[in-house]
Amino acid sequence: MTHLAIGDVHGCLRTLDALLDRLAPPSDVPLVFVGDYIDRGPNSRGVIDRLLRLEQEHPCVFLRGNHDQMMLDFVADADLELWRINGGLSTLANYMERDRLRIPDAHVDFMQRTALYHETNAFVFVHAGLRPDLSIADNLRFGTAETFLWERSHLNADLSGWNKTVVCGHTPVSTPINQPKLIDIDTGCVYHHRPGYGILTAVQLPERVFVQVPFQE
Repeated sequence: MTHLAIGDVHGCLRTLDALLDRLAPPSDVPLVFVGDYIDRGPNSRGVIDRLLRLEQEHPCVFLRGNHDQMMLDFVADADLELWRINGGLSTLANYMERDRLRIPDAHVDFMQRTALYHETNAFVFVHAGLRPDLSIADNLRFGTAETFLWERSHLNADLSGWNKTVVCGHTPVSTPINQPKLIDIDTGCVYHHRPGYGILTAVQLPERVFVQVPFQE
């Protein structure tokens, strides 16, 4: 085992804790989170607090998701509309104190420190995906934040031109996608009210062993 990748958490703190307990990750194995720590779930603020503690105890790689970017955009220019229609109001409610919005500097710093991708010899970890018409190297060289945070065209494309496996989240699936060049571990934890979803998934690499826990209230 060289890495453990964890799918989209979306404010599901209790579920994240349950998965970490289940994984009991070895101290020398990095945890790679594929982003979307916030929005739609019950405790986005608590998730960030938990991850800040976790990185003090364990090697972690935190990727940026599109929801995390929307929070950063809001902090930068107070533009709420895109974030609002994508579940941002639940996150904002977590940061209300005495009728005032207070987002701790440490939480903003955490989001700003997140990476758009993480590359190893065999894998590329990214929140949404990469363009299937480009090689892995060209994706990483010329790719934009829009691609890393929102891309979905790779999900139904010929990926034979890729020389590494892409591990991503972003697009919820009822069963993890486990293809030679693509692994999708967003199993819709926050969508527990929808049949077939409500699972938080991790994958042990390079073995491709999947570990899952159901949504915890």
